[in-house]
Amino acid sequence: MADIVLNVEVREKTGTGGARDTRRAGLVPGVLYGGDQDPVAISVKANEFRKALHTGKLLGHLVTLKHGSDTQSVIAKAVDVNPVTDEPTHFDLYRVAADQTIKIGVAVHFAHQDESPGLKRGGTLNVVLHEVLVSCHANQIPDEIVVDLTGLEIGASIRVSDLKLPKGVEAALDADATVATVANASVMADADEAADAAIAEEAAAESTAEAEAEKAGEE
Repeated sequence: MADIVLNVEVREKTGTGGARDTRRAGLVPGVLYGGDQDPVAISVKANEFRKALHTGKLLGHLVTLKHGSDTQSVIAKAVDVNPVTDEPTHFDLYRVAADQTIKIGVAVHFAHQDESPGLKRGGTLNVVLHEVLVSCHANQIPDEIVVDLTGLEIGASIRVSDLKLPKGVEAALDADATVATVANASVMADADEAADAAIAEEAAAESTAEAEAEKAGEE
């Protein structure tokens, strides 16, 4: 069952102007996609949408959409926020059936860092995948994937095949893909320096090319 219920209204006005008017009325504009039906412009009261968003169980989770006496299951796929105020400005919902198999990214969290000998000795946790694509029924989407770092030494790698996923949930990417490593701090520093050097070299090359182009233009 979905934990979040969104009470929506159908929007008459669409486009940039319609979305602006919707926000001025204290609503968040959105669009409902998917299934064999046409997209529908909708809106939700801003205070209700903020509350749902702040639970952490809206984006990427099964949500119950309610319009009058009608309800349906949807997945909240995207939420746009104002970069200054952090207020939600737009959202996208996709129609799904609760028992429909979907692919969706789930956030990865790392537990027991203080129990990793490698990290205790000054190693660095190098996170490669902050989320993992999984395949499961829409009503079985996990809130998170937890990686236990207990006992990991410097040089250890956590791969997709090492993840403990709930029953009914399968990884939808290469089992050998690296999720994270416990790296030596000096190795990470060298990697950062190499990246900085590459950026500096690219910038210098662009500057030289621009200078040559200007010189050629003057001639």
